[in-house]
Amino acid sequence: MPTYDVLIRNGTLYNGSSKEPLTGDVAIQGDTIFAVGEIPDGRGRIEIDAQGMAVAPGFINMLSHAQYSLLVDGRSLSDIRQGVTLEVLGEGMAAQGPLNDALKAERQAQQGDIKYDIAWTTLGEYLAYLVGRGVSCNVGSFTSTSLVRANVLGYSSRAPNAAELEQMRALVRQAMEEGALGISSSLIYAPDCYADTQELIALAQVVGEYKGLYISHIRSEGSRFLEALEELITISREAECAAEIYHLKVSGKAYWHKLEAGIARVESARAAGMRITADMYNYIASSTSLASNFPAWAHEGGRLALLARLQAPATRERIKQEMAVTGGEWESHLAAAGPENILLSGFRSEKLKPLMGRTLAQVAAERGKPAGASSPDARAAVRDTASVPPAGETLIDLVVEDEGSPSAGAIYFKMSEDNVRRQIALPWVSFGSDSPSLAPEGVFLQSHPHPRAYGNFARLLQKYVRAEKVITLSEAIRRLTSLPASTLKLQRRGTLRPSSFADVVIFDPAQVQEHSTFDHPHQLATGMSHVFVNGVQVLRDGEHTGALPGRVMRGPGWRGRS
Repeated sequence: MPTYDVLIRNGTLYNGSSKEPLTGDVAIQGDTIFAVGEIPDGRGRIEIDAQGMAVAPGFINMLSHAQYSLLVDGRSLSDIRQGVTLEVLGEGMAAQGPLNDALKAERQAQQGDIKYDIAWTTLGEYLAYLVGRGVSCNVGSFTSTSLVRANVLGYSSRAPNAAELEQMRALVRQAMEEGALGISSSLIYAPDCYADTQELIALAQVVGEYKGLYISHIRSEGSRFLEALEELITISREAECAAEIYHLKVSGKAYWHKLEAGIARVESARAAGMRITADMYNYIASSTSLASNFPAWAHEGGRLALLARLQAPATRERIKQEMAVTGGEWESHLAAAGPENILLSGFRSEKLKPLMGRTLAQVAAERGKPAGASSPDARAAVRDTASVPPAGETLIDLVVEDEGSPSAGAIYFKMSEDNVRRQIALPWVSFGSDSPSLAPEGVFLQSHPHPRAYGNFARLLQKYVRAEKVITLSEAIRRLTSLPASTLKLQRRGTLRPSSFADVVIFDPAQVQEHSTFDHPHQLATGMSHVFVNGVQVLRDGEHTGALPGRVMRGPGWRGRS
């Protein structure tokens, strides 16, 4: 009678396709799934009776910001508790390589609650360092157009000359050969917002040579949403590179109707043979820095230059007035959401931390700069645009008082629930939390995060699968597993089949539940019973085992590939 390391009996098996599940067993030997189906003989060193429970491949977080949280707590608790076994890192300036000395010094100076040593220079070195410290989840990462631009041009708004562009392309090539999954862009933020389409094509061409992915926070998610989608499609076509849209959404009520035209354009490109996909988080609120409310010109030269402009009367007034305008080349979060729909979520300054969890409108009123009429609901759908300039004063003050720290952040309520449901139904959309992986303890309690950090994947299964039946459980699992694995060209991941790596989750679909809320975010999801990463159990009966078996997932250009 054979003995397996793990034997899972009588589970409802979802293999990562959208097909209906089958009842059966799963045997794991070492880091690999050995057999799937009926396994009448044998025993397991670990045996689990999964009767009535779903058994599926581990989930893939297609947009994770766990690059720093994992350095201080490798358990990845908030995501492991939701079945996430792979964190995909590297959006924009959150990418961790390449870093020159100036960028290292800047990052060291701007650290917030999470403190860490920057013991790496290249992306490959970062990933090796992270896994060497020990993580429960697998990790992979993109390099970014913003980071290679910052290495060569700093925060200048000018275009690179031919030699500088070749330097940037060489940095991309190095990252791809070190295992980058591709290259990301984040085109509403400096310095990426200074890059034109041709520069982005030139960088994506290098990624295309290695069969990697161009993934983008597109240039507009509001008034110019359709033009921004067209730019992504153009980059993909001209660079001969697959492309993905980060956190697909349309922000601002005036623009919600643009979603259908955007979907039609993507599906037209896909029908023509282009490899265009997207990911999303499952909420009507976004989250980003307070400084992202300022126009692109204000960020040129970096943090200290921005602070100088915010404190100079003439440029301060210009910034305040531009924040009150919607539409055009640049889009203001403040104008699109309104101060009553902006929830303060993080600061580096201890003096400002008591403001977390409160709206910008409330803080502006208390500081003697009333935000204007506001509904009883602090996150109302309808707002008075006349309230923007006074609240803009407060927003500027908060950024200055926090010394321009990227830790100064907020949650912005400006999306449509109907659009969220529509996007979830799209077969080419996967899911990402757009958040760090946290724990309701220690340093993480120093911020007021978006609930997606604790509940994005549980919310999908609880609300949109079980309660609202927007998609079936089989389809949700496909979109959490084999779809992103295929998009990222990961071998032997995202499927529940013999010879696949043993990233396996076991849960009761009727019990999965998010508990994190906008008012009380630090609450772990429940319902996930067992999680294995590379054949090692990291969650047992809903509790973390402390195991740290995570590995680096490298892209198709990795030079170490045999």
